[in-house]
Amino acid sequence: MAESNNIPSYNLMIQESIQKYWNLDSMTDYKIQTFQYKDVARIIEKMHILFEHAGIQKGDKIALCGRNLSRWGAAFFSILTYGAVAVPILHEFHPNQIHDIVNHSDAKLLFVGDKVWSNLDEKTMPNLAGIISLVDYSLIVSRNEKLTYARENLNLLFGEKYPHYFRPEHLNYYVNDPDELAIINYTSGTTSNSKGVMIPYRALWSNCDFAHHVLGKEIKAGDRVLSMLPMAHMYGMAFEFTFEFTAGVHITFLTKMASPTILFKALAEVKPVILIVVPLIIEKVVKKSILPKIQDPKVKVLMMMPVIGQRIKQKINYRLTKALGGRFYEVIIGGAALNQEIDALLHDIGFRYTVGYGATECAPIITYNDWKDQVVGSCGKNVIHQELMIDSPDPENIPGEILTRGLNVMLGYYKNEEATRTALDANGWYHTGDLGVMDARGNLYIKGRSKNMLLGANGQNIYPEEIEDKLSNMPLIGECLVIQKGEKLYGLVYPDQEQVSKLGLQMSDVKDIMEQNRKDLNPALPSYAQLSGIKIMDKEFEKTPKRNIRRFLYTNTEI
Repeated sequence: MAESNNIPSYNLMIQESIQKYWNLDSMTDYKIQTFQYKDVARIIEKMHILFEHAGIQKGDKIALCGRNLSRWGAAFFSILTYGAVAVPILHEFHPNQIHDIVNHSDAKLLFVGDKVWSNLDEKTMPNLAGIISLVDYSLIVSRNEKLTYARENLNLLFGEKYPHYFRPEHLNYYVNDPDELAIINYTSGTTSNSKGVMIPYRALWSNCDFAHHVLGKEIKAGDRVLSMLPMAHMYGMAFEFTFEFTAGVHITFLTKMASPTILFKALAEVKPVILIVVPLIIEKVVKKSILPKIQDPKVKVLMMMPVIGQRIKQKINYRLTKALGGRFYEVIIGGAALNQEIDALLHDIGFRYTVGYGATECAPIITYNDWKDQVVGSCGKNVIHQELMIDSPDPENIPGEILTRGLNVMLGYYKNEEATRTALDANGWYHTGDLGVMDARGNLYIKGRSKNMLLGANGQNIYPEEIEDKLSNMPLIGECLVIQKGEKLYGLVYPDQEQVSKLGLQMSDVKDIMEQNRKDLNPALPSYAQLSGIKIMDKEFEKTPKRNIRRFLYTNTEI
């Protein structure tokens, strides 16, 4: 890749950030403790001593699995700046999946959170030299005498290395090559089991450079962000953590799954400069706080009047903005499709939001627009360092697979050449598996997953996501999925339990309402895409940690 030759070392960028922002606050565990950049530097140096004594070589794999914490972030940078390969594992994964990933990745060490560790079994991970707690970096398991000695004498060894003082000029991090492997990130598996995505340093640098390019003028050293997405997922890692770290931003981690009350309290205190969210968060806030107000017949009439309507929209926008901290430049929504009705509403009230698109395989960014340029229904335009193409004879009108290539694209899947050949073609294009169209101005519109696309009786392409988008706005719908049985389509629905309880409804009532939903929905759909029935599910759909429904588990549901 020709452009790779001009890419600076990502690790040197981390080093320079620490040296530049030495005395600034870097990471805070909400209501617990704060680490300055110099504290992170000290941890990194101590971890390097530990790795060296444990016999860790450049290129060895080190796994991390736990909730977002400052010590998670410091451990992550310790791994990269030593020259080892980080294997971040989502803490929501099943223990068996965590065991499998640790073994499959050939990890030599594992950093683990206390909640995760209580469900793991060290005997199933025989190749680990040691297991280290993310709470305090204590050694939970050691199969290496030198590692044990180093951990027990870490302060002494650090003092011997830096007998007088430890200052910014002492930092001397591993200088990486652009195409060198930095991270193996296991996907959360919406359509199949997870694969180990091999992410090179160039992709980390490229995503970071993109963020500085589009947000650098809006975000200053000392600004604050609230990290709500898992750092083990590339979306949260790139845009709630690593970019901010290189910009001198103070990152606050909620550390555990927060209730809405705690979340809004934290937002009010932190007043984040940007918000990185998945659609679920915004959709819940809008459905609970805004939609009930504007669906009142009187308010609907008032909103149609130019002057009064504009005032109402401004008021709604102000309240929503204030609820989310009030100080952000924009809310960036990604990770899944945003409901079309909510997309249109947010745009109508002038809310500062934008919808992006990415994939773990691109670490993660593919398309983005600034909120001022956001087009309803679109997820932005091709970003710097990337090319974008729709594999279609008519990309503006006929959906085709979305292809991308450039610095962001992965090296392939770890130990999975077959999957790599399927995803990366001979010309370097990454085949996303998503279908979309692109307008004349370059705005991308996603139509669905190619794996999810259904075929109608006469060969028509049916995108279940488009039907689900409409169905999800109907009464009592909590979650929904559309599947195909023979030539017929069916909706699987998990009702909104809060509403069912509030209205005191019986199951027979819920069934009647769902049947009415079907009758109301079908006229808005083409004849070949209409639902033949709705099946009520008795529990929530199983989801990935990114809150996407694991669709492949439900394709054979009995109707």
